[in-house]
Amino acid sequence: MNPPVSIVRQDEGEVLNVLGVAVRFLCRAEDTHYAWSLMENVIPKDAGPPLHDHPWDEAYFVMAGEVEFQIGARRERVCAGDFVYAPGGTPHAFHGVSDTPARMLIFDAPAHAEAFFKEIDREVTDLPRDLPKLADIGARHQLRFAPPAG
Repeated sequence: MNPPVSIVRQDEGEVLNVLGVAVRFLCRAEDTHYAWSLMENVIPKDAGPPLHDHPWDEAYFVMAGEVEFQIGARRERVCAGDFVYAPGGTPHAFHGVSDTPARMLIFDAPAHAEAFFKEIDREVTDLPRDLPKLADIGARHQLRFAPPAG
């Protein structure tokens, strides 16, 4: 059975707080039978996930502002109109670097990120106090976080 057509208006959809980043799913995993999902992120300066990896692919398109990516040992500042692809298994991280929050689309295939983000939104509410919860939550969802530097 084919999934139904969906239209998500700009003021619709649940917004999750994921490590200070506002995450709104435009196309949820269940909408595509878990083949892929698409989310919009609003990323304040210095907010974003620490270095991690997972078995699914992710692609990023920056719509506004600037974001610094770490992909493996490589660091790149990307701006509005720039695209980044991280194949599954690639260690990666990003954080906002512009004074106004960056806006970025993230495509993941197959779709696995949504359940992880919902758990982070529920369980990691006080930063930095709740950061130690990341490793266990990540492990339940096939994400591995690199140990903190230093």
